[in-house]
Amino acid sequence: MPLVWSAVAAAAATGEVLVRAVGAGVSVEYGLVLLLLALAGTLAALLPATPAALIVAAAGLLSLALLHVLTAAAAVVLVVALVRVGAVWTVALAVPFVVLAVGWPSPVAVLVAAAAPAAGWAGVAWRADKEARVHRAARQAVATTLVEHTARGERTRIARELHDVVAHHISMIAVQAETARLTTPGLGTLGAQRFAEIGDRARAGLTEMRRLLGVLREDTDGADLQPQPGLAQLVDLLDDARQSAGARLIVTGAPVPLDPGVELAAYRIVQEALTNARRHAPGAAVDVELRYGTELRVRIRDNGPGPGNPAGHGLAGMRERAAAVGGTLRTGTTAVGGFLVEATLPVEEP
Repeated sequence: MPLVWSAVAAAAATGEVLVRAVGAGVSVEYGLVLLLLALAGTLAALLPATPAALIVAAAGLLSLALLHVLTAAAAVVLVVALVRVGAVWTVALAVPFVVLAVGWPSPVAVLVAAAAPAAGWAGVAWRADKEARVHRAARQAVATTLVEHTARGERTRIARELHDVVAHHISMIAVQAETARLTTPGLGTLGAQRFAEIGDRARAGLTEMRRLLGVLREDTDGADLQPQPGLAQLVDLLDDARQSAGARLIVTGAPVPLDPGVELAAYRIVQEALTNARRHAPGAAVDVELRYGTELRVRIRDNGPGPGNPAGHGLAGMRERAAAVGGTLRTGTTAVGGFLVEATLPVEEP
């Protein structure tokens, strides 16, 4: 209860005591006791809720029992104090007033006895509403944070897609440019064809970049977005790789339909592994093996030098992709040389 409000209540109680003392002609002792009880019943409201209710109720009870008087200000402060405490305390503090009202049925005692339980339940309802508002605000804050976190995660995922797609095309540009330079020093028909392919790759990379950056800018309404690739597109991916190095696809076991997320993860892992093989082991032959069973095992192995193979964002991205669909990924050099990327992904029908 604010200090100003309590001071006003104390001043009002003091004024009422003076008016009663002058009008009724009571003794000085009577007026002094009534004043002290009135001040205790108003100024005690500055204390925390429970001790304030105890002191205010005791002062009011003594004032009624001994002097048969309770100032209006003290009565208001008593009701407010009972609102501030819990239901148990309200009942405990209201019982003496009920007993007093039965033994000495004055209008003031009866009024206080009737108002005390109502004040307690009003306090319970007020606190429940306050807690409900706090909980609603907390839930709203959590929901807002979750939406922001989801948006950041989606942007991170799209950024990873940007890295995978653009890195693939750019690496192909580099490989084909090098091939054209070495095979067609006179820039004949074959050289022109190679440079045409370079232009196509550059345009494809820019198209993918614009699409993904458009998603990041949240301005892709109406854009012609292509579906995410899956294992069916591995043949095209390996056809591109064969233009610069040997690459073959090995499938064992009976292929089964997979969840689109698992297919996308497998495709991106193969794509990243091929890109890294071209970057760190140019010209090395690459085997891509899909082994179906109780789980899908994707193995990409090259016959390059092994050490110095992919690191950083590429490997981290592959591990995150495998983990995102409930799989695992391991990488390292093989016993016979070369680098191995092996992902184990769950096989569940979509």
